Amino acid sequence: MNLAHAHLLLNHVPTVGFAFGIAFSVAALVRTSEDLKRASFVVFFGVALVAIPTYVSGNAAHDVLQQDPGVSQDLIAAHQNAAMLALIPMEVTGLVAWMALWRFRPWNVPAVLSLSIVTFALMARAATVGGQIRHPEIVAAGALVYAPAWPSPAAIGAALVLDNPWVWPICEVFHFVGLCLLFGVVLIVNLRMLDLIDGVSFAAINRLLPWAVAGLVINIATGFLFFLAAPDQYTQNTAFAWKMGLVSLGGLSLLYPTMVDEDTASTGDLLHAGATRKLVAAGSICIWIGVIFLGRFLPYLGSE
Repeated sequence: MNLAHAHLLLNHVPTVGFAFGIAFSVAALVRTSEDLKRASFVVFFGVALVAIPTYVSGNAAHDVLQQDPGVSQDLIAAHQNAAMLALIPMEVTGLVAWMALWRFRPWNVPAVLSLSIVTFALMARAATVGGQIRHPEIVAAGALVYAPAWPSPAAIGAALVLDNPWVWPICEVFHFVGLCLLFGVVLIVNLRMLDLIDGVSFAAINRLLPWAVAGLVINIATGFLFFLAAPDQYTQNTAFAWKMGLVSLGGLSLLYPTMVDEDTASTGDLLHAGATRKLVAAGSICIWIGVIFLGRFLPYLGSE
């Protein structure tokens, strides 16, 4: 199994996942259900994380399809641009959804719902263009839905890095800073969850979580610039596939400390959740150490 296979497994997750998230949001508004609100936020955040390996694996599928003379390269390019155009608001939606889970505000639900509807429309367009690549029977009367005049964020991002030699080293600096923010906060939060830090309330530690998410956002943004500039450097490396999987799992591990307030929980709840809490904390630390290891040794591992 390679990244091209991964793309076939993941390519429907963003569209279908956001459809479920929108359904949960609408149901939450109709029934005024706090549980459904939180469920919709979790779905949006989780799908936004899964969308990252979905996009990068698409470049690996592109490499395979380039060898097929019966496939339209224009359609592939249009699909790539449409996917990136949908990915950007999808990540913003996931970020706002996480903010709502951390500190709910009245504007969170309408903001997330509005962003998700726009994202779903863009994602549906990307999925339609992608379907035409291998399923010409869905094209009605030869009318293709892709529009080359639409913005091409993937090409713009690649040009930014390739045409300006100073962009790559600056991104490296910010990538390192983002990683320090992310792993530093993750380590403190999880050591507290493992009861290895005493004398500090969980609520005080919880205030640090936005810095971890800020580091994650910085790393995703700079990492995408690296990827857009030299996609073959990553898609031909199996270690990169493992790194993307761990990044998604690591991002999901941030949900536990975000949603669980152990300072206000009952003693019975704490005893019941103790093993789960420690398992999540230990797993999260191991996952992010794995991300750091694979990122540092990416040039030496898994190259084909």
